[in-house]
Amino acid sequence: METQTQAALFVGHGDPMMALRNDDVARALHSIGERIHASAPKAILAISAHWFTRGTFVQSSPEPKQIYDMYGFPPELYAIAYHPSGCKELTRRVQDLLGSDVSVDDSWGIDHGVWTPLHHMLPKADIPVVELSVNGLRDARYAYEIGRRLAPLRKEGFLLMGSGNIVHNLRALEPDSPHGTAKATAFSASIRDAVTAHDYERVLSYRSLPHALWAVPTPDHFLPLPTILGATQQEDAEVYNDLQNFGSISMTSFAFGLQKK
Repeated sequence: METQTQAALFVGHGDPMMALRNDDVARALHSIGERIHASAPKAILAISAHWFTRGTFVQSSPEPKQIYDMYGFPPELYAIAYHPSGCKELTRRVQDLLGSDVSVDDSWGIDHGVWTPLHHMLPKADIPVVELSVNGLRDARYAYEIGRRLAPLRKEGFLLMGSGNIVHNLRALEPDSPHGTAKATAFSASIRDAVTAHDYERVLSYRSLPHALWAVPTPDHFLPLPTILGATQQEDAEVYNDLQNFGSISMTSFAFGLQKK
């Protein structure tokens, strides 16, 4: 039986409280999750903005721990348990494809950049998850190249998921705002339009775009996107959750090669 080529996703994960909401964002994630489940990936390689490291690392634990890497939130959030298994085969293949550019590190776990959206998408935690870190020493072009080298995983039955935000400026948060500022909307639209037009060079050169320094003051939440783009082979992007909130967060998300219901 031929293995089905799996999707590549970029998920705007927003604030941790998303895990407790039942809104349009959560419902869209649930719908995407149903389609993921129907495609039956062997495991998910999750590139998380919240594992931002000096180098590139991959997990190998058969039972990765859940990380509550957020502070000052209601007890209900910390009561959410999400415990997928790891996947030795996926870890080994990442090592094969990246060679000396990756090392195994099990000091981290499944952080809220991953379990928050997966709590809605795959609530049973019945698909294994392996995290890959974001290399904070390198730029968007390196992140794209990492994705290009990982692209063969999709044909082997593994789904790739980058988790971050196109716009992520915590210092400019407007907690009571359900929308984005003009800067957030403009920058997010520029990146969205570049992705849908297959203009990946524009994405990789994002620092030259208007409002880039405000929208992306640090690269941690942006770099999972070029990694996913590198794995997509210029496929058409399905845009979902295309909105901004809290003034300075973009929830815009993309799916590539995800089968319809």
